[in-house]
Amino acid sequence: MSACSYVACDLGAESGRVILGTLDCGRVRLEEVHRFPNEPVSLDGSLRWNLPRLFQEILTGLGEVAARGVKVESVSVDSWGVDYAWLGAGQPLLAQPHHYRDPRTESAFQSVTESALADLVFEETGLQFMPINTLYQIMADQQKSPGLVALADLFLPTADYLHFLLSGVAVAERSLASTTQLYNPVTRDWSRPLREALQLPGKIFPPIVASGTRLGPLREDIANETGLGPVEVVATCSHDTGAAVAAVPATGEDWAFLSSGTWSLIGVELNAPLINPEVRARGFTNEAGFANTTRFLKSLVGLWILQESKREWARQGRHLDYAALAAAAGDTEPFRSVIDPLDPRFLRPGRMLEKIAAFCRETDQPEPETPGHFVRCIYESLALMYARTLGELRELTGRTLGVLHIVGGGSQSELFNQWVADATGCVVMAGPVEATAVGNVLLQALAMGQLSSAQSLRGIVRNSFEIRRFDPRPEASWQTLAARLDR
Repeated sequence: MSACSYVACDLGAESGRVILGTLDCGRVRLEEVHRFPNEPVSLDGSLRWNLPRLFQEILTGLGEVAARGVKVESVSVDSWGVDYAWLGAGQPLLAQPHHYRDPRTESAFQSVTESALADLVFEETGLQFMPINTLYQIMADQQKSPGLVALADLFLPTADYLHFLLSGVAVAERSLASTTQLYNPVTRDWSRPLREALQLPGKIFPPIVASGTRLGPLREDIANETGLGPVEVVATCSHDTGAAVAAVPATGEDWAFLSSGTWSLIGVELNAPLINPEVRARGFTNEAGFANTTRFLKSLVGLWILQESKREWARQGRHLDYAALAAAAGDTEPFRSVIDPLDPRFLRPGRMLEKIAAFCRETDQPEPETPGHFVRCIYESLALMYARTLGELRELTGRTLGVLHIVGGGSQSELFNQWVADATGCVVMAGPVEATAVGNVLLQALAMGQLSSAQSLRGIVRNSFEIRRFDPRPEASWQTLAARLDR
């Protein structure tokens, strides 16, 4: 079969990319065509996404692909989960979508988690309780903007909304719907009991489609504007983690994944949801993966802490790239101080260096003083968090989990990969860095018929990218550090 090309529009919390992926002779290669920042905006005291600008950047990227004269088979968008856009009253966007870090959901979150309703929510969804989830965002909209909800015909998760703008088809793809805490992973549909208990209008819920659904061609005006023509729009795994896990180059079952970026998504792939009281108590979640698998995982804070610190140094005039920061961390004293990344103070933006120093002060540890101190503290703390989470995964699933596949931006640091291997006792297999885009492209190829089975995806990833191995080095100091974090 001749080479086929696909366009992956990959939206992350810091930036977005339009990537041209080509599958040829059992290998996939990627070329970044257009990159753009993705920064929230503050409007009237609330934190919002500039979704129209993101859409325009996607169109710019599609135009740049077309200018290369490459025949493209299809286009697909993936994004972070939980956030959404409202459509209705004949308008393509009723309000600028909120950012998941906007604090408006706190009241709604407490009203559910501190009541008997929490039992129904978990039984129906099997999802980790987090105030950022779509459920609490929609409840907050009902409480604070009832006129907006009354006008709305439906909500669409972020990537699905962009698919709607591209194709005119308004549906929710399963992997992204499963992040909302409104989706039942057993029935594979919106939870009717939950919808009724919360008095959510049925009209706002879009139809759900399976991962890898062909939605139809680009709208005529967009096909003409970009020059791509009527190429197919595909809902692959619209959730970026779903696409990334599809590209994990694993074999067998004795493995876990860590999608490492702004968030740390650490878990295993199961054939069915795992929903019981212990899963709820441990804060794990069941999200939909490709080929009807379940991504059983815990969503944890990730490199967000480092990203916020880096932004703070930049505001101080110290422009340090990630490679320089990692090198500085490697040159500093090990196990000097450690934080609990799950402390709520680290979830909100602003004053991250001050928050880290305050935590260390409060726990009678030396305060970090240099960028190297701060980065080493962050890296070692994240590694310990992963070790604890893998232990919980072993207990809940009965798997031994001797291998941890790290994909995404966090897989680039050799130093961090080695520390994760040391802390967890797992063999770490790092890469590919662009797992989300790779999964997006290969799932398009599957939907368009170039690939014959979902099982072939991971073999193509192994053939296409260097996967680096890090063997654990046993050090008693990691256990001592873990005890310090637990006290």
